[in-house]
Amino acid sequence: LHRRRRALFDFYFWPTPNGWKVSIMLEECGLDYNLIPVDIGRGDQFKRDFLAISPNNRMPAVVDNDVEGAPESVFESGAILYYLAEKTCKFMPSDRRGRKEVLEWLFWQVGNQGPMAGQLSHFVNYADGGIEYGKKRYSNEYNRCLGVLEKRLEDREYIIGDYSIVDKIGRAHV
Repeated sequence: LHRRRRALFDFYFWPTPNGWKVSIMLEECGLDYNLIPVDIGRGDQFKRDFLAISPNNRMPAVVDNDVEGAPESVFESGAILYYLAEKTCKFMPSDRRGRKEVLEWLFWQVGNQGPMAGQLSHFVNYADGGIEYGKKRYSNEYNRCLGVLEKRLEDREYIIGDYSIVDKIGRAHV
């Protein structure tokens, strides 16, 4: 992994739902960034330089070059979205109740919808022999999560009042 021109952020990316969420946020916030591919097919996520940024060897990750002192790295898509919302004061309610609701839905996504979608994709697209149990289990759980999201959106345009970081997360998997 290597750095390119000096930009506000270095964005370590591969075209997956988690990568897309962060790319949408960077664009919508109007932030200047270098796009640095992390080819997960080649194993780039296991390279020492990347592990220093993302110790869980998962992308996306960002490095904020616009901080006092040494650049600051942030890993995990939910944490990155929250960090960017805090930094830019965008896509995050300013009131306590709204912030609490955003965090609830953020944690719901990173603990439920996202992982269930990933497991379902694995069993449908990659598991040798299809493994019917895994397909059924994760299909049922993913569909349950979609039902939770659909119920939340029945009478509203956005998950939390106005368009927020959880709308980027929730809809990247739908």
